[in-house]
This record gives sequence, structure tokens and C-alpha cells, in this order.
Amino acid sequence: MDLPEIKQFNIRVYGLLIHEMTQILLSDEFMLNRKMTKFPGGGLHFGEGPEECMMREGMEEFGQQIEIIDHFYTTGFFQRALFFEDHQLISIYYRIRFPEEPRFKISLKPFDFPKMVNGSQSFRWVNIAAFQTEELSFPIDRHVMGLLKKQAGQQ
Repeated sequence: MDLPEIKQFNIRVYGLLIHEMTQILLSDEFMLNRKMTKFPGGGLHFGEGPEECMMREGMEEFGQQIEIIDHFYTTGFFQRALFFEDHQLISIYYRIRFPEEPRFKISLKPFDFPKMVNGSQSFRWVNIAAFQTEELSFPIDRHVMGLLKKQAGQQ
């Protein structure tokens, strides 16, 4: 079977919010009629830069401002987009922090929302060292979690 030719890029921007050097915030979402566990963030809009996208996504997802600490990783390998076969996916990850305490609910269990309707989202802390990377829905997120685990092991 021939795969469709790549026709455009899909650029995603994600925030890595690390708590006390051992935990990271994950987003559990129900989108496109499927469950997904990923890092908070989303798609780059035409006319905005990646940092602007991260700031916008922070407001959209958390309902509060974030601060970008630094760039952590940009996809270094070919990845076809999961939902659009003719798109190449490029993901950019920033370490972020909240300038004030989080004002949104942080759950203790995955998919902690009343109904599985498109747009449902919950957040939870996971221990970086103990988290099973395969629980993340997307290959690039799994790669980034591997980098975080490696980094945590060096500290």
C-alpha cells in the first residue's frame, strides 16, 4: 500500500511543567472521538511564532499566564501526523512555569471528567521516573519523556 505524499507541515507546541524536579504535568483529553494522554499544548497558528503559540495555549488550556523558561526539544526525526496522513509533524517543547499558583483542577486519576465528549480535558501530575512512557499517545511525546527520564537519572 502506498502512503500519501507529504503535502504540508503540522507544527505543534507543548509545555513541560516540571514540579519539584520529579513530577511533570500531563493532559488527558478526549478529542477527535478518542482518548489521548499528552503534554499540554497545541497547534501553531499562521502568523504566530512558537513562543507566542505556547503563551496562547497556556491561556487556553490553563486559564492563566505561563512563563517560558527555555526551549527543551524540537522534533529531530521524520514523523507523519497521526490524524492527517499527508502532513509531516514537527513538535516544539518548552519548559514552562506558572508565575502564580495553578488556578485549575489537578486530578489524581487519568481522564477525570464527567463525559467523554470532544474537548474534555483534565490535568494530573505523574512521577517522571515511574511513569510508563507507552502511556503517552504520541511518538514524539514518548521520545521527549525518554529524554526527561534520562535527564532525571543524571541529577
